[in-house]
Amino acid sequence: MAVETLQTDRLLIDGALVASASGRQTTLINPATGAPADVAPESDATDVGRAVAAAKAAFEDGRWSRVGPNARAAALYKLADLLEQHLGALAAMESRNVGKSIKLARDSDLPFSVDCLRFFAGAARALEGRAAAEYVPGYTSMVRRQPVGVVGQLCPWNYPLMMAIWKIGPALAAGNTVVLKPAKETPLTTLALGQLALEADLPPGVLNIVTSGEGVGAALVAHPDVRMISLTGASETGAIVVREAAGSLKRVHMELGGKAPFVVFADADLEAAAQGAIAGGFVNTGQDCTAATRIYVERVAYEAFLSRFVELAQQIRVGDPASEQTDMGPLVSAAQLGRVEALVRTARAQGHFALGGERAHIPGMENGYFFQPTIITDVPDDAAVVTQEIFGPVVVVLPFDREEEAIARANAVRYGLAGSVWTGNVQRALRVSAALEFGTVWVNDHLPLAAEMPHGGFKQSGFGKDMSLYALEDYTEIKHVMLDTTGARRKPWHYTIFGDAE
Repeated sequence: MAVETLQTDRLLIDGALVASASGRQTTLINPATGAPADVAPESDATDVGRAVAAAKAAFEDGRWSRVGPNARAAALYKLADLLEQHLGALAAMESRNVGKSIKLARDSDLPFSVDCLRFFAGAARALEGRAAAEYVPGYTSMVRRQPVGVVGQLCPWNYPLMMAIWKIGPALAAGNTVVLKPAKETPLTTLALGQLALEADLPPGVLNIVTSGEGVGAALVAHPDVRMISLTGASETGAIVVREAAGSLKRVHMELGGKAPFVVFADADLEAAAQGAIAGGFVNTGQDCTAATRIYVERVAYEAFLSRFVELAQQIRVGDPASEQTDMGPLVSAAQLGRVEALVRTARAQGHFALGGERAHIPGMENGYFFQPTIITDVPDDAAVVTQEIFGPVVVVLPFDREEEAIARANAVRYGLAGSVWTGNVQRALRVSAALEFGTVWVNDHLPLAAEMPHGGFKQSGFGKDMSLYALEDYTEIKHVMLDTTGARRKPWHYTIFGDAE
């Protein structure tokens, strides 16, 4: 029977929608109002154990890993179709739960999620090893790529459903089974995904969804039957997960924080750069690991760029995320609002505010977690707003004089997720994009991604790739298979261990 109403009150464990073991629920706050809006089941370590056991059984009996890739592809295509059919409802749910504008959720996040899942459905049939060949006389060698096993996946709160798809897409396409945990603040669309997974006829235990609760993340990371952990989150959280996973030598896949530079040379189209900086800096209320939070502008163009950037930022419409006219909604939580305010307070003693720096007051939503688009100048390179990930609508704009200086300052952070260079000179674009120590570098734009291309970080922004065939490979083990082609009982080299040469 087709899904009519999306459920968000059940976990997905072993092919069934079930209550949490404790029966406890978490109250979810609407970021736009600061008031309770929804409830979700609260998991504990018992739920993790049930989910991992189901995933292990599904992997070991081969109901997913050993079926043909065409069958896995068919199920993932069906799930993508169901996401598309419910796109409007899922977008509204995501907008309400996260606080992001409805147009961002409906016209960007959700369509891209569907496209990514369809990419991985097709990629399931394209996974391959190297061609068979004779590297040693008398033997044929081949490489097999096989699934890792049970994969634990931890998702962030800024793009809940899209990040879930980025994770389950390659993991399931490769034949793994999954235990997925959304962030505690934003579980709704991931829970709805569980219901759609049943409708798509994913075999029991292949995809399991638990929620946050006391000890849940730690239990998933430490579980001896989980062979790989994938996390998207803060770099500090990544370091904890890596340490915990090291005890059982689990594989880890990390997409962590960012502090993206946005480097503008004087020969760039300054109007295009200013427009790009608005999109890049204030996307999702700045709650994006790739957000353009450090803008470096060649000094001769600095004042012109800054003037236009401030002018455009003043036009950003902050308000009710459900409104079609809203460009920027609230921050996700009171805690995140407090973090942004604390970093901004520190910056007041260090630099100049060209715009913003305060809470935004929205009529009828006075208790919402809104913050003004904020532009800061004249701060030193070691200021917290330059070196730390803020995850809010706060952008720093600073001048530079030489290409080498711009590269050095852009690279002078612990992060390495994404950055961009703006120039009309193709040689400079090639030089600077090669020199920037970031996993994704755009030229004359900032933010677009493609399912066919890898996305992941350098340095403390993590390791492993999301999207593309590289992500699919990350979720596989490489096995060398070597076959004797001679049929000889005693091989010519055996004498080196036993007996005499013949």
